[in-house]
Amino acid sequence: MNALSDRINNLSESQTIKMAKLGRELAAKGVDVISLSFGEPDFHTPEHIKEAAKQALDENFTYYTPVAGYPDLRKAIVHKLKTENDLDYDANDIVVSTGAKQAIANAVLCLVNPGEEVIIPTPYWVSYSEVVKLAEGKSVFINTTVEQNFKITPEQLEAAITDQTKLFMFSSPSNPTGSLYSKEELAGLAKVFERYPQVYILSDEIYEHINYVDKHESIAQFASIKDRVIIINGFSKAYAMTGWRIGYTASNRELATAFDKMQGQITSGTCSIAQRAGITAYMGGLDSVLQMRAEFKKRRDLVYGLLQDVEGLKVNLPEGAFYFFPDVTAFFGKSFNGRTINDADALSLYLLEEGHVAVVGGDSFGDPKSIRISYAAAEDKLIEAVKRIKYALGQLQ
Repeated sequence: MNALSDRINNLSESQTIKMAKLGRELAAKGVDVISLSFGEPDFHTPEHIKEAAKQALDENFTYYTPVAGYPDLRKAIVHKLKTENDLDYDANDIVVSTGAKQAIANAVLCLVNPGEEVIIPTPYWVSYSEVVKLAEGKSVFINTTVEQNFKITPEQLEAAITDQTKLFMFSSPSNPTGSLYSKEELAGLAKVFERYPQVYILSDEIYEHINYVDKHESIAQFASIKDRVIIINGFSKAYAMTGWRIGYTASNRELATAFDKMQGQITSGTCSIAQRAGITAYMGGLDSVLQMRAEFKKRRDLVYGLLQDVEGLKVNLPEGAFYFFPDVTAFFGKSFNGRTINDADALSLYLLEEGHVAVVGGDSFGDPKSIRISYAAAEDKLIEAVKRIKYALGQLQ
């Protein structure tokens, strides 16, 4: 008799976490492994934010917080949305969560009934489809390619919508591809959503500030659909605050009330110290954010040049985030030492074990043709990692 629920048995393990774990296990055996598997800035949290956390401890912010977050943090988020994105929200429209991942789960679990459809463009962040599973919804995928910079068209969107569609989920800038939608491209999608008032839009904007093209564009800017948009954002990527676990939703009031209710039965309010630090992050200016973005752009340009020199990889130039998502189908069917590469996951394992570089196979991102390479690492590590990747791939015949 199986003691575990169907819910957990049907849930897939996060491949990003799995590859990081395998990399650590290999490193523990004395192997020099370069990990490019995690979506984590390698910078330290800026000093003024850490000082705010220390001050919060000294001032005894050590008690339970409101489920939706401290009022002054929610006001700081409202201020950020207005000044940086020209979006109008009220503090009661904001729900602060233990990371953007919980914010996404709140939204999906509060909206999606069993059997209802959730449209997800591929490639997508690994947890999107798994959260839909937890809600007993049905994921409907719109496939994209490297040739189209991994972005869907309005025509593709319209073709995917049915009378069972409840939610559309996407990220811009994207994890895992680094692609981002322009204002004109978002306007095209918004025009489609105008014709389907039953469809909500979850816009994951956690990589907002890691944008190498122009200012960030949110689909919530279009008044005709804003009331159905759920913005997901947080502090982890822009402010190098991954371990602080603090994210949030901005939505209409009815949805915010539902997210508060859901969260109140699972975690209640997120860490009090992280929240106080978050206020300082949002009210302290963007200097540190812009410095990190400049460094990420340098790394992007470096790695792009290096990857273009690897025969067989098909790679585009991402406009945001800190990932490359090259097509690796040229290596499928090739072998080394009796080991045959049949898919991207097998290639990722090969690169770890033979090249000692940890990357993530694209299957869990909804694209089995590609691998994800994070360049959130120091330049010397990146140069050595691509050198190892090139050598390992060159051994495949």
